[in-house]
Amino acid sequence: MTSVVGTAGEKRILVAALEEQRQAVLWKLEDLDDERLRQPLVPSGTSLLGIAKHLASVENGWFGRTFGRANEEVPDESLAEDPHAEWRIHPWETTAGVLAYYARARAASDAVVADLKLTDRGTDRHGAAVSLRWVLVHMVQETARHAGHADVLRELLDGRTGERPAS
Repeated sequence: MTSVVGTAGEKRILVAALEEQRQAVLWKLEDLDDERLRQPLVPSGTSLLGIAKHLASVENGWFGRTFGRANEEVPDESLAEDPHAEWRIHPWETTAGVLAYYARARAASDAVVADLKLTDRGTDRHGAAVSLRWVLVHMVQETARHAGHADVLRELLDGRTGERPAS
């Protein structure tokens, strides 16, 4: 984040922090073929493309469902049948399709953030009231956590490390 953002208002700082983590995740997916993006490298079956799918579903849920907006979250019924549904990349899902899903989720989330104040409240999936501020902080944490996972997976694939391209 630049120094201008570092002295901006709270909402702008939170949005910039989330976007920085989103870009770190996307950078980890760059320059890899479909096979490598789908390749699970840890016993849980996590893949780089699975991380993007999970983050898209989570953004849809926290920004869309919580604030009563239309969203493309992986349905609860799918998760009841397969708890890893939002992580699993099915043979019929394309890399372009998953990346488009993540792009739509980010755009929809950004629209919610633009429409609301940090103090506006929504209801989480368990019925608890949460503010937009809380959701933004939570999504910065969630995305950063998975950016770290992506960093490890990418290093295992081809040795690339770091949080962004070298300047």
